[in-house]
Amino acid sequence: MAETRIGVISDTHFPRRGGGVLPERCRRTLAGCDLVVHAGDLCDVDALRAIRALGPPVLAVHGNADDARVRALLPPTETLDRHGVRVVVVHDAGPAAGRAARLRRRFPDARVVIFGHSHIPLAEQTPGLLILNPGSPTDRRRQPHHTMAVLTLGDGGPPRAEHLVVDPPPGRR
Repeated sequence: MAETRIGVISDTHFPRRGGGVLPERCRRTLAGCDLVVHAGDLCDVDALRAIRALGPPVLAVHGNADDARVRALLPPTETLDRHGVRVVVVHDAGPAAGRAARLRRRFPDARVVIFGHSHIPLAEQTPGLLILNPGSPTDRRRQPHHTMAVLTLGDGGPPRAEHLVVDPPPGRR
């Protein structure tokens, strides 16, 4: 069975963070994926254009920091089905306490829920549900590193998520 590699990012906050440029490792990884998912807080349409220019198709939702034009272009949630796996993308998954159960109730058919908002990388597997936050490649806040994730679907196995550290070179955000 074929695999689908999905590059997952969120909370890029362009142009305020990272100077409006994704770190090189993040760009290379996304360009080599079959699909790019952005879980909100791009901030402006130019950020969406820049991510689309990387090559793979882009599936994105709007977040709380996105301007009116982005909100008009992107929905608050998106759904993707690949290899018999339903993936839901939403920006804010709410508080950490009870998150997995709450997402299971909200998206009962989902096998994976991707979210952002907190800038905290997370891959939590519960029975029948993987919840995934890639962190942020440009705005790490209190986290030790800038991060993204790669979600792999297919091969007959469960969805697999891997976080990548994509820190920019010293001297850049």
